[in-house]
Formats: sequence, structure tokens, C-alpha cells
Amino acid sequence: MTRRDFEHLVDEAVVRIPEYFRSQMQNLALVIEDEPSAELLTEMGIEAPDTLYGLYQGTPLPERDWSQGNTMPDRITLFRGPIEADGPDPEDIRAAIAETLIHEVGHYFGLSEAEIEEIEGRYWRGQRVDDRGHNG
Repeated sequence: MTRRDFEHLVDEAVVRIPEYFRSQMQNLALVIEDEPSAELLTEMGIEAPDTLYGLYQGTPLPERDWSQGNTMPDRITLFRGPIEADGPDPEDIRAAIAETLIHEVGHYFGLSEAEIEEIEGRYWRGQRVDDRGHNG
């Protein structure tokens, strides 16, 4: 898969985020990197053969206060190499990108791992979250 094809799948995943949530995603950069660095994997406590598909770096919305005005954007990084390696089929890659993006956006909104896993479960069951955050 070319980088452009991968980027297109990321764009598709972003558009599928309900507008209610997308409209609240401000000062947030979405970055695609080829691989997580060895230093990052060590810092995260991830040992081979495990790897990292994505990473949120920043201050979750519920933890922000008035003093966090003019700051650098929070960052969601998607790691193309591990995602492509685990899903050589384009549909597998599309699903991995969508699930990773859901997970990292969940961190941006300050959701717990349990809350994120519930949302991912709904995604895999074909359920959606409507523009008010409810099951649809």
C-alpha cells in the first residue's frame, strides 16, 4: 500500500467520527509516521513482538484549565508500518486505522480504557455513536 493510499484511509476514518466529536477536536494534529522509535517503545514498556499502532500525546480535554490557551497542538500519531504489517488486506488496514483512531481520540477526550474498549466493542458490533454520544 502506498503512503497516499494509507493517508486516504486515515482521511476516511476521520470523516466517520461523528460531527459532535469532530467539532470539539481543536488544536489537535494527526500525524502519520512509519514506525514507533525504539526509545518510544521502551518508554511505553512495549517489548517485541508487541508494537504500537498509535499514540496520543497531550493534555486530555477534561484535565485542561484556562491557562492552556496558546499551546502547541496535542498530537495523535498513527504508525503505518505496524498497522500494515498486521493487516496486509486493505480492509484489515482500514479497520485497524479506524479502531486506532477511535482509541487515541478517546484519550484526547479523557475517556478511560474501559470506556474506550466499550466504544471499540460497539464499533466492531456495527453499532455507531450518534452526534450526541449515544448508541445509535
